[in-house]
Amino acid sequence: MKIQVMGPGCPKCAKTEQIVKEAVAEAAVTAEVVKVSDFQEIASFGVFTTPAVAIDGEVKIAGKVPSKNEVLSWLK
Repeated sequence: MKIQVMGPGCPKCAKTEQIVKEAVAEAAVTAEVVKVSDFQEIASFGVFTTPAVAIDGEVKIAGKVPSKNEVLSWLK
């Protein structure tokens, strides 16, 4: 599983990355968490508001920080 956390490095983006990593650890799944800060790469997902999270190339959320429960539901 590849999870991409997209954003330029703002506090909300950092919080999103932290929540995703905590959820991955809690769910005990094997996942590679990658930070994407290149705007062209982010736009290639069709994302224009950050933070955003994509799992295996599918955008799950954009423009807000997800809750840990939301992330856990995506990992199942």
